[in-house]
Amino acid sequence: MELSFAPMEGITGSIYRRVHARFFPGADVYYAPFIAPDGTGRFKGSALRELLAENNEGVSLIPQLLVNAPEPFLAAAEALGDLGYEEINLNIGCPSGTVVAKHKGAGMLGDLESLERCLDEIFTRCPLRVSVKTRLGLSSTGEFPAVLSLYRRYPLARLIVHARDRAGMYQSRPDLDAFAPALDDSPFPVIYNGNIFSVRDYEAIVRQFPALSGVMLGRGAAADPALFRRINGGSALTAKELRAFHEALLDETLASGLAPSYTVQRMKELWFYMGCLFPGADRALKTILRSRSLPDYRAAVGSLLSYQVPSPDACFNR
Repeated sequence: MELSFAPMEGITGSIYRRVHARFFPGADVYYAPFIAPDGTGRFKGSALRELLAENNEGVSLIPQLLVNAPEPFLAAAEALGDLGYEEINLNIGCPSGTVVAKHKGAGMLGDLESLERCLDEIFTRCPLRVSVKTRLGLSSTGEFPAVLSLYRRYPLARLIVHARDRAGMYQSRPDLDAFAPALDDSPFPVIYNGNIFSVRDYEAIVRQFPALSGVMLGRGAAADPALFRRINGGSALTAKELRAFHEALLDETLASGLAPSYTVQRMKELWFYMGCLFPGADRALKTILRSRSLPDYRAAVGSLLSYQVPSPDACFNR
């Protein structure tokens, strides 16, 4: 069973991937947050640096592209192939309003004829393996049979299914009944994604869908960085190793040249997820999130980790 770390913009950048893999090995593959190339397939130098091999040491990485036309995908794929990548993931799942309004991400599910033309060109001309990350539909999970029928016309390297429609964002419960047909005589590997917050969640999905090729974790792994290890039978997260992991992230982010004030903001984004490890520590967490300077931030985090023990199973308790 392949375990993968979902692409999470603002969270799972190259520094996070590298540090996470070093402290908490267990993810078989990481997906990079999407690159949105322009109409000619060019993308920012900062995006390129994120994907360089030297910035992803110890990480098995698959880049993801956010496009709504074949030409920018093919041009960007050529550039990524030159970097040594053999597989590219096409994002047909992002639910962001600004993305959907441009008919990208999950917005592509609103026009299957246009999506078909795009996939025809990509799979005819792209020399790299192409996988797809999708939602079940744009407005309804009932759209998935038509969406799935389209995907099955192509030699996908793998199909990653976030088991919600776009309208459900991240709040609705995954529609497992709608997802189930993805596994019926599937011609390609199918990866499940959605609401895997604990070992119990993982085991329930694998038990219900034994034909799965893999499971992708996102918010659950960002909240509990040891979740992959726990799924593999390892120990739970300790305060000591969370402190060491956090300090390494902080130090390597600062060493990358990011200003201390921006580094603090970047680290606080991670606490949006990791905060659930500390139920009842609302005051300490607020102090972290209100900190502005690097010394204040370090002091606030140090105080929390000195007096609180992480409780991973409290995260996203439903």
